[in-house]
Amino acid sequence: MLTDLRSDTVTRPTPGMLQAMMEAQVGDDVFDEDPTVIALEQKGAAIFGKEAAIFCPSGTMTNQIAIKIQTQPQQELICHKLSHIYYYEGGGIAFNSGLSARLLDGDRGRLKASDILDNINPDNIHQPETVLVSLENTSNKGGGSYYHKKDFKEIADVCRQNRLNLHLDGARIFNAITETKETPSEIGAFFDTISVCLSKGLGAPVGSLLISSKANIKKAKRVRKVFGGGMRQAGFLAAAGLYALENHTARLHEDHKRAKEIEMVLIKLPYIEEVFPVDTNIIVFRLPDSYSSEKYISELKSNHILVAPFGKQLVRMVTHLDFTDDMLDYTISILKKQG
Repeated sequence: MLTDLRSDTVTRPTPGMLQAMMEAQVGDDVFDEDPTVIALEQKGAAIFGKEAAIFCPSGTMTNQIAIKIQTQPQQELICHKLSHIYYYEGGGIAFNSGLSARLLDGDRGRLKASDILDNINPDNIHQPETVLVSLENTSNKGGGSYYHKKDFKEIADVCRQNRLNLHLDGARIFNAITETKETPSEIGAFFDTISVCLSKGLGAPVGSLLISSKANIKKAKRVRKVFGGGMRQAGFLAAAGLYALENHTARLHEDHKRAKEIEMVLIKLPYIEEVFPVDTNIIVFRLPDSYSSEKYISELKSNHILVAPFGKQLVRMVTHLDFTDDMLDYTISILKKQG
């Protein structure tokens, strides 16, 4: 039995999702003629209280499109120094949009309104014009940490007062609101653009949505085209996303519960130096310098458990819908034998 905890992107479509994909009605989405893509986009927009959405192959594409349509070259965006848009998107901020990035420290990937306010450039030709703020919820490098609505409101107020647009990299937004008990529309009200991943905790095989106003999504379609993201009979993939939104959001608390159980075990193990707080479905822990993370990961692999390196002496595990209670019990038994 292989237990894959490298990411929540490793899931396979459930039988119900496969059936929905097989039965999907499709058309040519580049001609705006795929009924299932249209249904997914309309549903995603409605959930977050927005006018429109666009279906793309990846969260990197939706993030990069959002940045592109809200900025001009020589301008600047503000984000956390470990945010996905900067750390994991291949330099796309500079390559695709010609921007500078103001990289901020923060609490486990999260920023405060005061952080934003203190880093808005003055009107000075020596500095790029600050025009966009990007937040990530949950924060991947922050170990699955999340924001509350009040935090978003304070940041959004600063952005509005200073004429800055606000983007949400909501790759795991449903994990966040599972914990806060807030609604998508409450969160959506604060943001100009929102990226939502369907292939992480929600279990779809491919795809993300960029959600915004009709005017922004019209611009986004042009950028998606030039990025090579125009898909044809994409309804087969969109059907999986629809199924995920309708069936897989309410079960995310199960992933969080299993992650917390692993955290409780790791905390007690003598060979673990530090365990980051587990808030959602991401578990990050640090090994001492005397126990190389490469060796540790290899040892787990020999026991049919896959985990991911996450920095110097850091290891990450991510629970997901394919990670069962039997796998949890097995993983815990192996963790207790390591060291």
